[in-house]
Amino acid sequence: MRRAMRCTAVWAACLPALALTAPAPAAWAGAPAPGTPAGAGAPAGAGTPAGAGAPAPPGPRGAPVPAIGRTWPVGVRPPVLRGWEPPATVYGPGHRGVDLSAPPGSPVRAVAAGRVVFAGRVAGRGVVSVALAGTDLRTTYEPVSPSVRKGDAVAAGAVVGVVEPRGSHCGSASAACVHWGLLRGETYLDPLSLLPPWLLRRGPSRLLPVLGVPLPG
Repeated sequence: MRRAMRCTAVWAACLPALALTAPAPAAWAGAPAPGTPAGAGAPAGAGTPAGAGAPAPPGPRGAPVPAIGRTWPVGVRPPVLRGWEPPATVYGPGHRGVDLSAPPGSPVRAVAAGRVVFAGRVAGRGVVSVALAGTDLRTTYEPVSPSVRKGDAVAAGAVVGVVEPRGSHCGSASAACVHWGLLRGETYLDPLSLLPPWLLRRGPSRLLPVLGVPLPG
């Protein structure tokens, strides 16, 4: 009887210690079985921040884009060879920008004030990217031979480079163009939405006759 009472007292003293040292059920659920290779036994992505290691999915397109553009990237009102075609998925087909007709050597201008965040080559093509002042947007221009450097502040209409004679996004020198893109984070947006209506409608300047002034012969 005394031995039984002694064992009962020992177990009563040990139980609180076992409760403190035993792992929580959540820890058991996430622990791999003995002999399991490291990283196995847990669901894919468990404990990984959302979006880590994978391209960000297309974000909401409802956020308004401020019409802060003050000029076209090239020319006065260049023909749009191909418009913006948003992809349905991250890797889906589409056109993540607009193609503007421009012969090689044409100056390429910043559509709005900002700061150059990239000026260099990507996949053999010259690229310039400008973060637009006061916004979370950035524009890209390619193929462009840059005349600016990363960190340069640019005003609206400032020349950032010239259209490269080779490596045209449109595929040939006869159909040379500038691919103009707009991003918010990793989400592509329609760059034409940067331009106010008066700039979208503006055509090339024309000299009109003035009454009472004879036209040149």
